[in-house]
Amino acid sequence: MSGFTLTGTAKAPVEEVWKLLFDPSRPPEWWVGVETVRVDADGAATEYTVWPHGMPDFPMPQSMRTDRANGRVVMSCQVLDIDFAWQLAEDGDGTVITLRVSADEAKAPVLAEKRPFLAASVVALAALAEQEQR
Repeated sequence: MSGFTLTGTAKAPVEEVWKLLFDPSRPPEWWVGVETVRVDADGAATEYTVWPHGMPDFPMPQSMRTDRANGRVVMSCQVLDIDFAWQLAEDGDGTVITLRVSADEAKAPVLAEKRPFLAASVVALAALAEQEQR
């Protein structure tokens, strides 16, 4: 397996960050490079499709598994076969956001290419959670 871990801090309660992660329609607001989302189903494993910025003819099916008790959301890209495991933890009045990205070793170049966008997404998620709590 190949992968990496990114962390950030939001000056917002875990619940505010959780609401953004849990709603599959919200990534265009904070996930850098995601332009549009269509939610396909509801349930324990939510399915949705994202379209990358500037690529209207490239739908990317995703699935989401949530574990609210442990503050974890796993988003899996079905096209690239990459898992994005988001973990939230209380930090005083704020939230520590940890993103673990993993894929098969063959996807290492793709992960390296996506890392800066994902780092910016952690920052954007924290900023949006802080804004929404006001």
